[in-house]
Amino acid sequence: MPQMMPLSWLTLYLFFIMMLLIFSFINYYSFIQKPSPIKKKLESKTLYWKW
Repeated sequence: MPQMMPLSWLTLYLFFIMMLLIFSFINYYSFIQKPSPIKKKLESKTLYWKW
């Protein structure tokens, strides 16, 4: 089985790097964040420990 020449390895490497970057950008920018007009307040309950 003949070996691939180095230029082919380089193009293959660049291809996979570009696919990884494109995939990452698409995943990052496809998330649509909906702004929430009403923010819920966190209610803290005080606990009284009974020893």
